[in-house]
Amino acid sequence: MDTHDPRKTSTPGVDRRTFIKVGGAAGLAATAGGLEGILAVGKAPAYAQGTKLHIVRWNDFIPEADVELKRQAPEASKALGAEVTFEFINANDLQARITAAIQSGAGADIFMFQYNWAHLYANAVVDVSDVAEPIAKAEGGFYDVYTPSAKVGGKWLAVPHSIIGNAVAYRRSWLKEVGATEFPKTWDDLRKVSALLKKKGKPYGQTLGHTFGDAPTFTYPLLWSFGGAETDASGKKVVINSKGTVESVKFMQAFWKEGCDEGGLAWDDTNNNRAFHAGEISATLNGASIYIVAKRQKDKIKDEKGEPMFQDIENAGLLPAGPAGQFPLYLNHSHAIMKYSKNQKLAKTFLTWLHKKENYEKWFQVNEGYSVAATTAWEKHSMWDRIDKPLQVFRTAARKTRIFGYAGPTTAKATEVFTKYIITDMYAKGVQGMKAEDAVRWAEGELKKIYGA
Repeated sequence: MDTHDPRKTSTPGVDRRTFIKVGGAAGLAATAGGLEGILAVGKAPAYAQGTKLHIVRWNDFIPEADVELKRQAPEASKALGAEVTFEFINANDLQARITAAIQSGAGADIFMFQYNWAHLYANAVVDVSDVAEPIAKAEGGFYDVYTPSAKVGGKWLAVPHSIIGNAVAYRRSWLKEVGATEFPKTWDDLRKVSALLKKKGKPYGQTLGHTFGDAPTFTYPLLWSFGGAETDASGKKVVINSKGTVESVKFMQAFWKEGCDEGGLAWDDTNNNRAFHAGEISATLNGASIYIVAKRQKDKIKDEKGEPMFQDIENAGLLPAGPAGQFPLYLNHSHAIMKYSKNQKLAKTFLTWLHKKENYEKWFQVNEGYSVAATTAWEKHSMWDRIDKPLQVFRTAARKTRIFGYAGPTTAKATEVFTKYIITDMYAKGVQGMKAEDAVRWAEGELKKIYGA
């Protein structure tokens, strides 16, 4: 997803099944009015004096976004009367860090959650409905994807924060060289165009590795677009072994061989960005970061003619359509407060502060469409009238996304499937030589171990 090297944070090995059993006391019953009232008084609340609040988030793929949060930390510390500290770690390390904290009963007060992790860690986090609901009410409501992602048993267990739309970034001039005046709208057309580009040494770039973003946000939509699904609507019956799923694997096998950089099996979420900026690939699924970083580093990232590369980058709206339609999976983010935290009330006050317009707006604008807000009101923000055309596609991206587990509910079991990269590995096994039918049967067996049906 980005070109900078994430700062690695070492975390101990953990058993992911353990966190499901973790329990704790009920969350604090602070009212929304109380939280807003604390901030409105204009002085630090007495309960917060001398305390520290520790928030762990990912290394953002827009580095300036983390810079902005670091800048805001002293302001939050002053407003809350407590020392607010952000820690940024590699996104692929978040789950291990969270699980280790839960097992030890100590760690950060607030963690960034991805996708529907609220289901996975439901017994270990605080009910934050009193923070989330006022935000939604004031800002036009959360996007639909957040109800199945962050709400469990009728309670908000994480406060929705932002969502990253993705699109295929591509070199406009390179596609024109092979007769494509726009990005292909179907998978079959993409296969043909990518085959022509690969012959010119300009393949499509796609990871099928064990990485949280660019691999699953490609493979799940591919599965859905051919009519495949993990389970039926009840979420109890595994239905992945279908004609549509097999056809999607067969497509991927051909697309991979004919049109892709076959080194993508080993890529994480940074490799495709680097390959794109180095002129090694013609297109790749990504967030807005490829374009934004290329523009912000225009004196460094140039095309083969020595011109700033961002001028030749376009973003396609969605991945191509398959026989069953066209569907995206976008990465949504939220913040959860841990039950072991001794600063739960302070943590709620901080999250309310973080979402105050004058604070959130600064972070939102730095992103230029890479991370968009979790609420619909921000679609109307004036930033969208100022940013470049290739970034406009992200303005309404959050309206469209599905969440994994489809067609069933997005439960902890669906998250376990995601965490174990079963869907991505099904395609990886296919492109590595396993028959499509065998790769699908393998995935079916793995899903049945998790879903029990």
